[in-house]
Amino acid sequence: MKVLVTGAAGSIGRVLLPGLTDRGHQVAGLDLVPAPEGHDGPWHNVDCTDPDAVLAVFEAERPDGVVHLAGIPEEASLAAELGSHVVTTAALLEAMLAHGVGRIVYASSNHAVGRTPRSEHLGADARPRPDTFYGVAKVSAEALLSLYADRFGLDAVACRIGSFLEQPETVRNLSTWLSHDDCVRMVEASLTAPAPGFHVLYGISANSRAWWDLEPGREIGYDPQDDAEQWADRIATRPEDEAEGAHVGGPFAGPQFHRSAFDR
Repeated sequence: MKVLVTGAAGSIGRVLLPGLTDRGHQVAGLDLVPAPEGHDGPWHNVDCTDPDAVLAVFEAERPDGVVHLAGIPEEASLAAELGSHVVTTAALLEAMLAHGVGRIVYASSNHAVGRTPRSEHLGADARPRPDTFYGVAKVSAEALLSLYADRFGLDAVACRIGSFLEQPETVRNLSTWLSHDDCVRMVEASLTAPAPGFHVLYGISANSRAWWDLEPGREIGYDPQDDAEQWADRIATRPEDEAEGAHVGGPFAGPQFHRSAFDR
């Protein structure tokens, strides 16, 4: 499968490029910065908010599927977040329609439901409760994917990623960790599952303390193999653990992330 990965120089992209290549896929990267060391496939320095530039990449690469990782990975103004996550998604969807590309895998986030109180296992059908403008943008991008899936029959998988780390670092991570290997498994399953339509899953490993339901991922063939619990005895408790465990978004749900919607 020929796959276009946006935001390919980021932390997830640097894992997916070799991970998907090792599994037999042809991978082209797109980012604002140069290709990471070791990637010798096609590379495009393009801003995904520019629909004409995105269209030109599709004309050059003719991908079979898209993995959309590009976007501001932290909290910013509302306008910046919507541009970075929603406008970029629209540009990709329009290019997909123009070139008959039927599959997109989107790096959504647990922050789309981050203000949900931590009390029970959370399913993918939980109502959106973003914890930040970053979370609002992820919810909005998911809604846009749903629209294009319904209007045009595209397959769009939104992966609400938890804590993508080489290994868990905090008590919260024992519930929210997504290992590097499981991330590759998750994305490949999302790219190759037969006709998922619009589908939301939680991007975490098979953690014994998982806060989120893994069944939506398993429904499309994502079978996580790793468990954060193997690191539990190496993680020290901290005073902030209780606050970080109060809502599923952890610190993003706290007052330190409260800000005006507008830069002044």
